Amino acid sequence: MPSLPLRIAILECDTPLDNTRAKYGGYGGVFTALLKAGADALNYPGLSASSGLDLSIFDVVTAQSYPSLENIDAILLTGSKHNSFDDDPWILKLVEFVKQVLEQKRVRIIGVCFGHQILGRALGAKVARSDKGWEISVTAMDLTKKGQELFGRTSLALYQMHRDIVYDYPEGVEPLASTDRCAVQAMYIPKRYISVQGHPEFTEEIMREIVKLRHSTGLFTDDMEKDAIERVDRYQDGVVVAQTFLKFLLEE
Repeated sequence: MPSLPLRIAILECDTPLDNTRAKYGGYGGVFTALLKAGADALNYPGLSASSGLDLSIFDVVTAQSYPSLENIDAILLTGSKHNSFDDDPWILKLVEFVKQVLEQKRVRIIGVCFGHQILGRALGAKVARSDKGWEISVTAMDLTKKGQELFGRTSLALYQMHRDIVYDYPEGVEPLASTDRCAVQAMYIPKRYISVQGHPEFTEEIMREIVKLRHSTGLFTDDMEKDAIERVDRYQDGVVVAQTFLKFLLEE
C-alpha cells in the first residue's frame, strides 16, 4: 500500500473553458478540488484536504511533460475534448506512457472520461464513436455487484459529456457500471487501475458552460441543450467517486 502522502500526478489532457479556467486554473485544479473533497469525506487517518495528498500537475498536450514513476504513487488521466482514438503525436505518446505504467506493478492508474478511454486503448480495447450518440449531463448508472461494493451505493449518478466509448471490457477487467448508451462505464483491477466514463470532477457550473458553448457552435441541438439543462442541477455522486478513487489507492 502506498504510504501517506498519496503522490498523485494529474495528467492534464485538455484546457478548460474560460470561466472554469479563471476559477481553477486548469483541469489539474478541478481535480485537486475533487480529490480534496473526497479526502475530507473519506475520514481516513492522516488524509484530508489539508494533509495526506501530494498532487502534481503535468500538461501532456502542449508541453508533453510527464512524471518520473519513482516519484509518484499514481497517475490520474483527465477528460478531454480530443478523440482518444486519434493518432496525434501527443495522444500516441500518452498511450505509450500508460502502457509503461501498466507494465510495472507499483504505480496505479485512475482514468476519467477521455482518460478512461486512453486506458482502454492502452489495454487493447476498441475505442471509437458510439453509434448511440452523445451522453450528457447527470445520468444514472446501473452498478454491478462489484460496483456497488466499491462505490458503497446501489446506484450511481454522474455528469456525462461524451460520444466516444470503450466498446468492450479488456480481458480480466472487472466491470463496475453501465448505461443504455455506454456498456463500459467503469473498469477496475485491484491495486492496478480504476476508471470511469463520467465526470466526477464536474460541477453544475462547469457543465452549464460546456453545454452552452456546444449549443452555440451547433454541436448540440436545441433539444439536446434543453434535455441537458433540465438535468444539470440533479444530485450527482462526484465526491463518492473521489472517495472510491482514494480507497483504491489505499488498497493493500
